Amino acid sequence: MDVSLLTSCFSYGLPWLSQCFPCPSHMEEQCPTAGRSGNYKNFQCPENYYNDLASLFFNTNDDAIRNLLSSSSSKHFHLYTLFIFFSSMYFLGIITYGIAIPSGLFIPVILAGASYGRLVGNALRPFSALDTGFFALLGAASFLGGTMRMTVSICVILLELTNDLLMLPLVMLVLLISKTVADCFNKGVYDQIVKMKGLPFLEAHAEPYMRNLVARDVVSGPLITFSGVEKVSNIYHALKATRHNGFPVIDEPPFADAPELCGVVTRSHLIVLLQGKHFTKQKVLTGSNIIRSFKSRDFAKAGLGKGPKIEDVEIKDEEMDWYVDLHPITNTSPYTVVESMSLAKAALLFRELGLRHLCVVPKTPGDAITRYTYGGDGD
Repeated sequence: MDVSLLTSCFSYGLPWLSQCFPCPSHMEEQCPTAGRSGNYKNFQCPENYYNDLASLFFNTNDDAIRNLLSSSSSKHFHLYTLFIFFSSMYFLGIITYGIAIPSGLFIPVILAGASYGRLVGNALRPFSALDTGFFALLGAASFLGGTMRMTVSICVILLELTNDLLMLPLVMLVLLISKTVADCFNKGVYDQIVKMKGLPFLEAHAEPYMRNLVARDVVSGPLITFSGVEKVSNIYHALKATRHNGFPVIDEPPFADAPELCGVVTRSHLIVLLQGKHFTKQKVLTGSNIIRSFKSRDFAKAGLGKGPKIEDVEIKDEEMDWYVDLHPITNTSPYTVVESMSLAKAALLFRELGLRHLCVVPKTPGDAITRYTYGGDGD
């Protein structure tokens, strides 16, 4: 609501700072124009006068960009008008991008860059014979290259806007310079937003320093694990104290000859199991019979923020000392890597397989599988 009110105040209040100018003579276009499109908006001006700042604010984004890039409107926008429009677009783009509304950044950056480029072109008009629309195009290219760090795609987009191959070398040069200068300070705006929101985004390629590390060097701890048959209180308190999504399940004697990895159980499945309250007073295996009491939708992946929560689980005091068998809900075939595996390879596994958990296990003797194991003859 605040952002909408601020944007409305900017769009309607700032045109009052601009003067009224007489419509150009000997022109085919209507002045002032009626409707949403057009180069000349009346906005409280007398007849046959127009307000150049209102012509930018009260236009559609497409027409505003077309007017800024047009070479036929070299005298339609004055210096202070372009400065006010550039400052407002830059300021509004900063405060509106990133909030939970469907507003993008591509069009505001083009508007800010085109107005800045046209402002420079108007300032250099006494010293240069270049068209101000050309300066607006280069300004839009520089802002897009410095903000989004895209080069080839932006170059193609701007080339399609102008349909002029002669501008290609200068546009490429401006994109190269803007991206190079911006890379010296920080990453692109989208990378910055991902970092600010704390999203675990993985790059397409592993960082160079990862080649000197192994998986054992970066494992997070302390590791919270559950036994194959675990006490209810341990599960409940672990879910309350952490926000982990997955927990390794370790089989210990008497259910195994030695401690070994059974698999990984997810947080949501544990909560569903606690809500079902299929507990036993003794530490015994219950088998897969308890799964029959659940429906498939109970373990289905819920939407964002709609999954089961540990706060909704009610456990009685006497049930805290009981046990629950985790084997029926455990993923017994998780992706695992040996502790001496290169961190760069582990990062590629996360990226290419779309993993959320990767178990790191110690080096132990084992067998080998080749492609001939799945079919064919050979060793």
